[in-house]
Amino acid sequence: MYGCSMPVKTKTESWVQHFRDQLKTFMAPKASWYVQESRGKIRLLVKEDGRTQTLTLENDWSVKGSTEAIKRISLIYKNFYSDLGNRSLEKSSIVVDKSSSNSEIDFKELFEQFRAFCPSASDTTWSKSYEPVLHTAQELLERSKGKPQNGEELMTSSLKKWEQGSRSRQIARRALQKFLDWAVFRGKLPTQYAPVKIKETLKKKRVGYALTDSQILQLIASEKDPKWQFNYQLLAVYGLRPEELRFLVIKDGVRGKELWTTYEKSMGGTKGQKTEPRKLAPLLLKDGKGFINWNLQERLEKGEQTGSVGKLGKGSDALRTKLIRNPIWNKFKKEADKQKEVLVPYAFRHRYAKVAHQRSVEMNLTIKDIAFVMGHTVEVHQQNYARFMPEDTFAKFEKQLAA
Repeated sequence: MYGCSMPVKTKTESWVQHFRDQLKTFMAPKASWYVQESRGKIRLLVKEDGRTQTLTLENDWSVKGSTEAIKRISLIYKNFYSDLGNRSLEKSSIVVDKSSSNSEIDFKELFEQFRAFCPSASDTTWSKSYEPVLHTAQELLERSKGKPQNGEELMTSSLKKWEQGSRSRQIARRALQKFLDWAVFRGKLPTQYAPVKIKETLKKKRVGYALTDSQILQLIASEKDPKWQFNYQLLAVYGLRPEELRFLVIKDGVRGKELWTTYEKSMGGTKGQKTEPRKLAPLLLKDGKGFINWNLQERLEKGEQTGSVGKLGKGSDALRTKLIRNPIWNKFKKEADKQKEVLVPYAFRHRYAKVAHQRSVEMNLTIKDIAFVMGHTVEVHQQNYARFMPEDTFAKFEKQLAA
């Protein structure tokens, strides 16, 4: 639709060239799509699969008309190459026009259809990550006054309740953008609500404090409930996510019984993918006498029960509630604050990562090995635990002190 191969009898006006350049930004380099004037209106001309299709828009052939037509043409182009448009210019236009109508929207049915479009999202993820922002958008769109006029206003207003730069806001923004893209593309919402990229203030990632073995032993000693003592031991020795405490199973392996977690966590930023169930590898704690073996796997095999971690998907919250009532935990929190770090329920898991790197030489472990047993990618591991990786540069400086 670039018009560069169309015969030109007169000098092209600057706004026309600008119009055609704008269209190039969302089209394939060799797309045979063109714009031209037809009785004072904008006409689309498409050469595809050996045939030519045309469509005259209601927009005037003018600077104003071209500005108004950009969004609609982009949606027609996108629909044209989808199953909905099926490479029919007329059909693609109908889908886009339908989405631009002011007919009443049945949000209950709309959300049900979108839910079916997101089968990889668990019920917990749906209720936690999708429903809050979708219902906020619904409330805004159902207003009689002050209704958002475009996608930018809708997204900005819908996300107000989430703190700028927070992880929860990022998740809500992705969910809303995915919904709007799906709904507008299929003609279920007016084209004016097509999602846009909105500027976000990035919040500096907090540095998680890693509990020491000594601190974990103090926590266990201060806990009166044997089931929660068991929880702390499992979290520390296997580097578990709090939610994984409810997904522990014993499997028959090649060399005998094995302890696994069947928990599957969404891989952030990777559409539809989840972490795989994994076999667990212990990193025993040490005290002044050496390694401590609590025989955790054997105790699970015998049916010993762990402490309840609340509702599904709320394991971290349950652990946090338990810990903040413990004076020992709050004492460690102050120590973390002094180091400009934050003490969170994942501190047991942070300990596992730190110790794995400390013992990497004697155990011949690579970063890939450690990331694998922790159940995340090397990239995620480096983002979160780069500070625990041995640094040869500092080792060189330390040698002079030992000389």
